[in-house]
Amino acid sequence: MSTRTRAVILTVSDRCSRGETTDTSGPALASLAVKHLGAEIVHRECLPDELDSLSAFFANWSDPAKKIDLILSTGGTGLAPRDITPEALRRVMHREHAGLMDLSRLRCLQHTPRTFLSRGIAGTIHQTLILTFPGSPRGCSEMFQAIADILPHAIETLRGEVKDDGRPL
Repeated sequence: MSTRTRAVILTVSDRCSRGETTDTSGPALASLAVKHLGAEIVHRECLPDELDSLSAFFANWSDPAKKIDLILSTGGTGLAPRDITPEALRRVMHREHAGLMDLSRLRCLQHTPRTFLSRGIAGTIHQTLILTFPGSPRGCSEMFQAIADILPHAIETLRGEVKDDGRPL
């Protein structure tokens, strides 16, 4: 990539947001983003499973003036009644990109069929790519690593740096 990826990490957890438990998934995602993408982690935050605050977070950090390439969220993608991260993102995203999370789940199937319990989605707001991963350190790490190889191209494309797909005519 021509410039360093600027990333934001969001942990969605009622218990972490109240200080009842330590966030381990957010730091795991941050570490992987640095390792695989050379990312600069611009901001990290932990929020409760609340629709309005999550939607506002996604919209705020995708503001073009902030120049954020990637938002990685962990938590709130399961089947529990308060797991509403996908719904919060859908309220504000401009375009959904189902293929990214489909690929992540397919590649993670070799580790566990539980990967298909995640309702995580991917989408864009302006030029920011947003990925929503499971809340466990293992789940979010495996799903991120499953698509880390294609994220640089996705980010370059969103930035407008890719003019074609590189295949000969």
